Amino acid sequence: MSNPTTGGAPKIGFVSLGCPKALTDSELILTQLRAEGYDTSKTFAGADVVIVNTCGFIDDAVKESLDTIGEALAENGKVVVTGCLGAKAGEGGANLVRQMHPSVLAVTGPHATQEVMDAVHAHVPKPHDPFVDLVPPQGVKLTPKHYAYLKISEGCNHRCTFCIIPSMRGDLVSRPVGEVLAEAQRLFESGVKELLVISQDTSAYGVDVKYRTGFWDGKPVKTRMTELCEQLAALAERHGAWVRLHYVYPYPHVDEILPLMARGGILPYLDVPFQHSHPDVLKRMKRPASGEKNLERLQRWRAACPELVVRSTFIAGFPGETEAEFEHLLEFIREAQIDRAGCFAYSPVAGAAANELPGMLPAELREERRARFMAVAEQVSADKLRRRVGATMQVLVDSAPALGRQGGVGRSYADAPEIDGRVRLLPPQKASKTLKVGEFTRAQVVAAEGHDLVAQPI
Repeated sequence: MSNPTTGGAPKIGFVSLGCPKALTDSELILTQLRAEGYDTSKTFAGADVVIVNTCGFIDDAVKESLDTIGEALAENGKVVVTGCLGAKAGEGGANLVRQMHPSVLAVTGPHATQEVMDAVHAHVPKPHDPFVDLVPPQGVKLTPKHYAYLKISEGCNHRCTFCIIPSMRGDLVSRPVGEVLAEAQRLFESGVKELLVISQDTSAYGVDVKYRTGFWDGKPVKTRMTELCEQLAALAERHGAWVRLHYVYPYPHVDEILPLMARGGILPYLDVPFQHSHPDVLKRMKRPASGEKNLERLQRWRAACPELVVRSTFIAGFPGETEAEFEHLLEFIREAQIDRAGCFAYSPVAGAAANELPGMLPAELREERRARFMAVAEQVSADKLRRRVGATMQVLVDSAPALGRQGGVGRSYADAPEIDGRVRLLPPQKASKTLKVGEFTRAQVVAAEGHDLVAQPI
């Protein structure tokens, strides 16, 4: 059915804000839209309706989401809101988005594909002849062709005092293991060379279903992180691809993954959200690993897999943090030799329990501690990068104009897309050597520059 306003299939404008978990929600919605015959519009003005997938985690993200909704309303007028901000209450307990923008057509929370589609159908009837054959088996992706996010669960069972994610995304719900592995296989078959496993808590995969046995490829497989990683490693090996783990809490059973990393089945890279090192601060944060001896755990991991790279995030200036507790954190960074560290100055988030804790620090002190933290963390990271000079590494090429004759940009196993460093590839010395986006090349590291490496393809 033609649409009178566009002369063709109805057009849906789309904006995706927030984290990779929100991005995978957007991919599901866009895949469904494409399957039903809708087109997508790159502009608000040219669309029949606009969908805004929002983030509601910290104040800056809330402001960006509300501003984007306002912009879409001003330019288009017909707006459907989904995502984490859609689940957030404002003053008096009413829906925050509706309070701020009462003219939106519909508001849903995160992972709500069907509710979003229902809202679209109500305002823009779907075409009669859906072009189902135009949807690739892996669905519509918002990442480059050669890497993709694989979301294994939704929600979180923890109640960290600085976090409001459970109030927006709910408790942990693990996806069936067979469904996760089938999606991984489709992505690999479509040419994906790096699969990034994401969730709110990857280590807790299967806890909610008591690690029940599922089925994949005719064989029983437990719904558990270790067994999932074993199967993903086997799939990746068949397709000559990488698997990278994100949001891995430092539970004891993570030890079981290290042998897989040591033999190359899973990348020797762990994204572990430590948040702090001092036991009293961790207790105030209500972190699940507050009693764990993380330094000893890191040493054990590195003994099992010397190539291991650890990325982590931390909070400086948490309510009540003393100078001694902060110094403890700086010493932890030096001793733990965290390869890649990010840090947030504590920011009060509406609805977070930490707002009620005594000892809120002045904003300037929080920011000053964040800067001091990053100076130490960047020194540790730079020292570790310099040790790689002379090494030969496998690099996944992200950019290579003119087949890399002028060089290109890629990433090693130590670099997750967008959050870590990059490998700047020099022009190949052999005329026959080319670089292609989405393919691997061997390269020798010749220098370290800030967060990045410079390497010569060989």
